[in-house]
Amino acid sequence: MMQDNTTKHTDIKSDGWIGRIPAFMRPYVLLARLDRPIGIWLLLLPGWWAIALASGGVLSFNAYDIRLIALFGAGAIVMRAAGCVVNDLWDRKLDAKVARTQARPLASGDVRPWQAALFLSALLFAGLLILLRMPLVTVLLGFLAVPLIGIYPLMKRITWWPQLFLGIIFSFGVPMGWSAVTGLVDFPAFLLYTGAIFWTLGYDTIYAHQDKEDDLRAGIKSTALRLGPDSRRWVAGFYAAAWFFMAWAFMAAEAGWLSLALLTAAGAHFLSQTKRWDMNDPASSLTAFRSNRNAGFLVLLAAAL
Repeated sequence: MMQDNTTKHTDIKSDGWIGRIPAFMRPYVLLARLDRPIGIWLLLLPGWWAIALASGGVLSFNAYDIRLIALFGAGAIVMRAAGCVVNDLWDRKLDAKVARTQARPLASGDVRPWQAALFLSALLFAGLLILLRMPLVTVLLGFLAVPLIGIYPLMKRITWWPQLFLGIIFSFGVPMGWSAVTGLVDFPAFLLYTGAIFWTLGYDTIYAHQDKEDDLRAGIKSTALRLGPDSRRWVAGFYAAAWFFMAWAFMAAEAGWLSLALLTAAGAHFLSQTKRWDMNDPASSLTAFRSNRNAGFLVLLAAAL
């Protein structure tokens, strides 16, 4: 049975709907981070950008495009959960040393590694069923992403740039979404993928600033520690590069002036987010990180129109 560890830090909350589900389910819901859907949105939105841009916008959507939107939504929920399980299996000992993560189900012992492995198998099987409903090239890209998910947690042990590796993985929805619509991955998709990688590098650097003191003690590497007091300037640069490649992708896809005009709203969001972020305040870092869901929706709006 799950212990009442959820009040010890800010990473897990036991109030709201989490407190109303059966006790035996609660550790697995928390292990999958279903209580924090921000990660689902950040994984899902690049795929939706690609579907919208490759199909010519919502006014050009057909039944197949709408089906893809639904499949990518379901896939993001399942694969984000699988990624969280993989991450926590790797990091259960490290998580126990970090205040924000020490009550996670694996770190606290509420879920045993073998139970997490069974749960992961079920999630991957569900993801496979979703993936097999897509074109062959998209299926192949999906299989390519799986080993990257498996080795991502290793990156924080061997490089100061695990956030860059996360960007490579979290942005995989772009080539998958583009290929699902067009049957190939062409130049605009590569540009959009690059933009999504820089976007992830920016917001995950912000996120990493929550844990920099604990990470330093635990020997965990991150861009927050590598960039230190220069992080604001670097994040601004990452966001500028993200917007540049997104705009280039839109132009390469002949998205039109209205889409480019709407994309400036996302650029303004990036600028405002960077200026208001206090890197020495964990609450400010969390708020800035979470605001990227809104930034992602602004990009989606530009792609959809």
